[in-house]
Amino acid sequence: MKISENARVWIYQSDRRFTMDEEQAIQKILNDFTREWQAHGHALAALAEIYHNQFIVLSVDEQIAGATGCSIDKSVHLMKEIESKFNINLFDRFRMAYRSDEEIITCSRDEFEEQIKKGIVDGQTLVFNNLISRRKELETAWNIPLAESWHAKVFSF
Repeated sequence: MKISENARVWIYQSDRRFTMDEEQAIQKILNDFTREWQAHGHALAALAEIYHNQFIVLSVDEQIAGATGCSIDKSVHLMKEIESKFNINLFDRFRMAYRSDEEIITCSRDEFEEQIKKGIVDGQTLVFNNLISRRKELETAWNIPLAESWHAKVFSF
């Protein structure tokens, strides 16, 4: 399904990479969900994708039908089910993700601060800004240098 670049997105970062089998199973669950996802009886134009074996990105084209509190609650409930079934954590907002060469590293906030102190992470390190809200931002504002992200307001480097 093609979806608008202005579609609303929600990003769920796993605390670990998915195995290939897990990723396939999770993608099937997501596809089944988005095919049936509705808001007040109206089908949502939705897409669910897995990026980098670790990030679940839900997109809803709200120009077609807007997500409501109840429909968003249903997606959160689904994520909780996925967490339980695959023994992962998708809601730890204190877990940082950044690139080291081509590898994606996830770590706790304390570990991230330690990486900054050691000089392993600096202002040019690409971090994942999971707070983006529009699909077009996946290309322009999701994986950006630490110095340009919200992280720069929280961490001294």
